[in-house]
Amino acid sequence: MREVNLKVGLTPKHPCSYLPGRLEQLLVLLDKELLCPEGYERLLAAGFRRSGADIYRPHCQACQACESLRIPVADFVPSRSQKRILRQNRDLEVRVSEQDKPEYFLLYQSYINERHRDGAMYPASRQQYDGFLLCHWLPPVFLEFRLAERLVAVAVTDLLSRSLSAMYTYYDPAEEHRSLGTFAILSQWQLARQLHKHWLYLGYQVDGCRKMNYKQHFRPHQRLVAGQWQAMKD
Repeated sequence: MREVNLKVGLTPKHPCSYLPGRLEQLLVLLDKELLCPEGYERLLAAGFRRSGADIYRPHCQACQACESLRIPVADFVPSRSQKRILRQNRDLEVRVSEQDKPEYFLLYQSYINERHRDGAMYPASRQQYDGFLLCHWLPPVFLEFRLAERLVAVAVTDLLSRSLSAMYTYYDPAEEHRSLGTFAILSQWQLARQLHKHWLYLGYQVDGCRKMNYKQHFRPHQRLVAGQWQAMKD
């Protein structure tokens, strides 16, 4: 990514979402001309991330724990355990939709209210769902996972010129035994491969956060460390 000057704002310090007892700050993009698919893809490569229609990046002076992580689509090979998850979910039908549907929010509401009662997104509301996942300048696609027509999971995904970005996945808590979070990433990788994309972005890896550690098992992958993408193979 060529060097470019960005207009950004800095949020006040607030409790960290990933590491207890720490404070975090975020850079928030103010350049309206970069709020477009082409601009966002460039910013993804620089460690930024979308939340709703806003683009942000962690900017903590005393901590560099958040590292952007992406999978090189052509090089990735599922591990033995990941192949087992693919086989386990062969009875699911995966569909790609370009339209938000009312049933998506109902499943999201069930997931948040049961699985994340201690988080900032609880209780789930339609306003919060729209503000977090939807975006007027980059409408996401929705990977639906259905069991005999019943919706059991949704992976909200940004489709870009050279890459896919995994935005958020949620699922029926009663189907937790299926490892649907991992299955969703594998399905997004399969879609990226079909569309001949170079990268699948998975957001931030935080090694000290147990909830985030599943991402590091997708290898090979790259992490953005001190402004440089570094390959992680083993």
